[in-house]
Amino acid sequence: MAEEMHKRGFYEKYVKRPQDFLCALTAILILSPVLLVVAICVRMKLGSPVFFKQQRPGLHEKIFQLYKFRTMTDARDEKGELLPDEIRLTPFGRWLRSTSLDELPELWNILRGDMAVIGPRPLLVQYLPYYNEKERLRHDVLPGLTGLAQVHGRNATTWEERFEYDQKYVSKITFVGDIKIILLTIKTVLGRSGIGLRGVDNSPDFDEYRKGNQE
Repeated sequence: MAEEMHKRGFYEKYVKRPQDFLCALTAILILSPVLLVVAICVRMKLGSPVFFKQQRPGLHEKIFQLYKFRTMTDARDEKGELLPDEIRLTPFGRWLRSTSLDELPELWNILRGDMAVIGPRPLLVQYLPYYNEKERLRHDVLPGLTGLAQVHGRNATTWEERFEYDQKYVSKITFVGDIKIILLTIKTVLGRSGIGLRGVDNSPDFDEYRKGNQE
């Protein structure tokens, strides 16, 4: 089984989860004014609900509900169907994504134990049937608010590169490694480098990519 291949060290067993809880709690307290201002702006510019909720696979592929700030409108065509993402994504929503402010509600997921500060990013549930055994190792640990792949190109990398970074992280989780990723994340976000918006201006969704390669 894939989950038996991951051996947890002392840091991952006893330090990482309490550390993540304290970091998330501290961040929520410090950033509460930012969270409030962003929530008000989302409500005024994009309407209600303020939060975007979606199911994602977590540790051992257990499904949880992920929270983000909403970045798209509910604009529909004459048939009542939602318009394409690139149309519903407003300049304000694009800015939220490029600055990663839309990700801040995931601090609540960290408090709940659904996520960690550092780990492979939680992808869509619809991708689960398309992972190979090696790629599935990303679910041997809690998904993260940021991760090794995010500080090496963010969404501008290929699917193969992202999964390689995920596998590299899962194979060796250390305190020093996590601190380095946090520092690199701050640098990446402030520099707004490697930005790509899923379904809008970056590589295709993973399920479409994998099915295309199988044809």
